[in-house]
Amino acid sequence: MSEETTKVTPAEMESLREAIAIMARLRGPGGCPWDREQTFESIKRHTLEETYEVFDAIDRKAWPELKDELGDLLLQVLFYAQMASEAGYFNIQDVAANLSAKLIRRHPHIFGDASAETADDVNRNWEAVKRQEKAERGDAPAGLLADVPRHVPAMLEATKLGAKAAKVGFDWADEGGLFTKLEEELEELRLEVRPGEAGSERAFDELGDLLFTAMHLARKLKLDPEFALRGANAKFRRRFNAMEAAAGGTETLQKASEEELDAMWRLAKQQVG
Repeated sequence: MSEETTKVTPAEMESLREAIAIMARLRGPGGCPWDREQTFESIKRHTLEETYEVFDAIDRKAWPELKDELGDLLLQVLFYAQMASEAGYFNIQDVAANLSAKLIRRHPHIFGDASAETADDVNRNWEAVKRQEKAERGDAPAGLLADVPRHVPAMLEATKLGAKAAKVGFDWADEGGLFTKLEEELEELRLEVRPGEAGSERAFDELGDLLFTAMHLARKLKLDPEFALRGANAKFRRRFNAMEAAAGGTETLQKASEEELDAMWRLAKQQVG
């Protein structure tokens, strides 16, 4: 490893050591009652919340807030590692050592003799190393989709499933075919929606197919559907807030006609984009 990759200042190391020590004290005898009561299961939801708060800070380019949110996310790592250490599973040093070994092993173009000129080359190297790791562990051969986790958000799972299937050529040739498929799925959903009948099982299935196809289209266009939707959510929030402010409050909106609401919405779009 070159000297350039090991430039960690003493102050940085001391800050990490202090954070680790504080976490141990909070969990130790005489520590914080709340921290001492927590388990792996009880803090899972906090980890997810902190992750989305990191996303939110990045979306808003709120860099001082991002510093705080990354600290909160690091706290989750320290929390899990401290509980694991108490149980005799592993400790934070094991976590860091395992990460370092993995980064070196999976970047042979930096730390080994492999070459990679493009991001696609890096991905191919990465997949080859992962296959080698599985072989060394003696893992039984599994289906192509076996390592796509089921517990991730549905949009991410759909994107990963499509990417895996594409590795063996099971994919649309271009986005044109996907636009056609999207139109077909939309029409099938439309046929299953009947006036006065909401929540039918067939409509449920067709909506799933429509969303699944949309995820394939996003992958083909090299767009992240999660962040695309977050962007659309932010745009809707911005426009609706402007419309509400222009109307003078929620009560005015509640009394407005459909035509008036539509006019206010168009005006808000012009004002805030």
